[in-house]
Amino acid sequence: MAEVINMPKMSDTMTEGVIVSWLKKVGDDIKPGDILAEVETDKATMELENFVKGTLLHIGIPAGGSVPVDALIAIVGQKGEDISALLNAPAQKASAEPKLEEASMPTTSAEVAANPAAEPASLGSDSRVKASPLAKSIAKEKGIDLSVVAGSGDNGRIIKKDIENFVPAAKNTQTIAALPQIVAKESYTEVGVSQMRKVIARRLSESKHTAPHFYLTMSINMDKTIAARKQMNEYSDVKISVNDIIVKAVALSLRKNPAANSSWLGDKIRYNNHIHIGVAVAIEDGLIVPVVKFADNKSLAHISTEVKQLAEKAKSKKLQPNEFEGNTFTISNLGMFGIDQFTAIINSPDACILAVGAAKETVVAENGQMKISQIMKVTLSCDHRVVDGAVGSAFLATLKDLLENPVKMLV
Repeated sequence: MAEVINMPKMSDTMTEGVIVSWLKKVGDDIKPGDILAEVETDKATMELENFVKGTLLHIGIPAGGSVPVDALIAIVGQKGEDISALLNAPAQKASAEPKLEEASMPTTSAEVAANPAAEPASLGSDSRVKASPLAKSIAKEKGIDLSVVAGSGDNGRIIKKDIENFVPAAKNTQTIAALPQIVAKESYTEVGVSQMRKVIARRLSESKHTAPHFYLTMSINMDKTIAARKQMNEYSDVKISVNDIIVKAVALSLRKNPAANSSWLGDKIRYNNHIHIGVAVAIEDGLIVPVVKFADNKSLAHISTEVKQLAEKAKSKKLQPNEFEGNTFTISNLGMFGIDQFTAIINSPDACILAVGAAKETVVAENGQMKISQIMKVTLSCDHRVVDGAVGSAFLATLKDLLENPVKMLV
């Protein structure tokens, strides 16, 4: 008997999926374990595994099509089997929504030049004026603006003789010299919203509008951390970054301030005993947050290696759900882009996210003397339903102490 294959839920936040490509075609014999297709979810591109034996009788969604979770995407059965009842079943129907990237045709100036029929209705002052093609051509050669020419043709259409008889209005000799005519066309390119970008937009909007954010900013002297990193890398087989040290320091700060390692669950607050640090990674489709689990128990070399591996998998869309779920606290670091300071939107279900800026040379006063130090600004975004100002401030004070005295992370 034929069996329906529905779009599976491949991550905790997935509501729909896009068929990137089919690896089997109608008529192919398939068995359990075969990979039927590649599916783009909100987090990654994943393989769709088959669990039934038979012949692929029907593909309901073409490559590029988007369908909700549990919608029919294929039917497997015996060759020649009647599947009309399955196709007509109301519960199994789903409309294939092609990806916008493929459905929408970008409009660029190059395409317009190659295909005049595709020219937008309004690309300049001349295109809004009724004129014959010959009149437009002569006007262009003579540098005449059609918008100031009176047309004598039907419905005020400008024709050849109107251009030939056109006499420009007398110019005031005291005015600024006429600028050269610039021939240009407005253009734009539109691309569709990926599954990942849709989910990012939805989740961040929900977080910003439901969680009452407040922000705490602190300056941290990074001189000792930078010096310690340099010394560590002289002995470590793995290159340790400042961000790796920040991840470790945050994890240890949460151990001392567990109230910041929490989540709002509506009718209760969850205080997590484990510490899973989400590290925001920018990829082509937006932002994804791989998770370094039990970060407080891991060495700097371990954290460094794991963060690099997770970032590489994120950029190639190879992250598995267990690698981007379960965060209890998130770090977003834009210091490598030269950003001094910023605020971040809380990554649900966390109660806090730490925005990290660049360490910059700054003149500071120390013991009555002026000196230059590497100062880094961090901003903690807090969900006021869970974390109040005192808890957030205590967390930042601990973090500052650890980063300004990194040797304390070893004891």
